[in-house]
Amino acid sequence: MSAMTAARTTASAHGPRPGLRERKKLKTRIAIREATYRLIEEQGYEATTVEQIAEAAEVSASTVFRYFPTKEDIVLTDEYDPLLEDELRARPADEPIVESLRIVLCRAVGLGFTEEPEVSRLRTRLMIEVPAVRSRLLESMSVTGQMLCRVIAERSGRDAGQLEVRVFSMALIAALTETAAYWAEHGHQDDLGELVGRTMDMLTSGFGTGAPEA
Repeated sequence: MSAMTAARTTASAHGPRPGLRERKKLKTRIAIREATYRLIEEQGYEATTVEQIAEAAEVSASTVFRYFPTKEDIVLTDEYDPLLEDELRARPADEPIVESLRIVLCRAVGLGFTEEPEVSRLRTRLMIEVPAVRSRLLESMSVTGQMLCRVIAERSGRDAGQLEVRVFSMALIAALTETAAYWAEHGHQDDLGELVGRTMDMLTSGFGTGAPEA
C-alpha cells in the first residue's frame, strides 16, 4: 500500500541471508520495477507497455506477468510489508501498539524517502494521477490490513477477526493512503514523516480543539 510502499525499513538486516534462488528472484523483480520507473519517467504511465518494460529489464513479457499480474502491481508492489511486520513484532511487548506503529512507520517512511526519494515521489504521484493505480491500490489494501490485524491482535490480546481490530487496522491503512495522497497533491513539499505523525495523532486523539492546519 502506498504510504507503506514509499518506505523501506532496517528489517532487511534481520534474519538469515536469502538463498541463491530467492536472491535471483529479487534481482529480477527489482530490474522489472526499475525499468518501469525509468520508462514512466521518460514517456508517461499510459504510454509504457509491458512489452517495453520486459525489453528494458531484459526479460520476457511472460516473466513480467509471472512476477506482477498487472502493470499497476509493478508500481505498487514491494518487498517490505513482511519487514514492517518484523519491525512491529520487535518492539517492546509492553509498548502501546499505537506508539509502536508510530515509531515503525515514521522510521520506515524516513528511511524510504532517504534511500529512494524519486521512487517515493513517482509512486505517490501516480497514485493520485492514474485511476487504475489508485483502484489497484484499494484492492490490495486487504493484504496489509490482515498483517496489521495479526500484529495488533497479538499485542492487545484480542482476536484478529474482532471488529475493533479490523476497523482500526483498515482505518490506519486508509489514513496512511490519504496521507500519501496529501503529500503528492501538495507537491511533496511537506516532511512525510511529520505528516505520518499528524495522521497517528488524528487517529488516536481526533480533531481536538485546535485550529485546523492547511
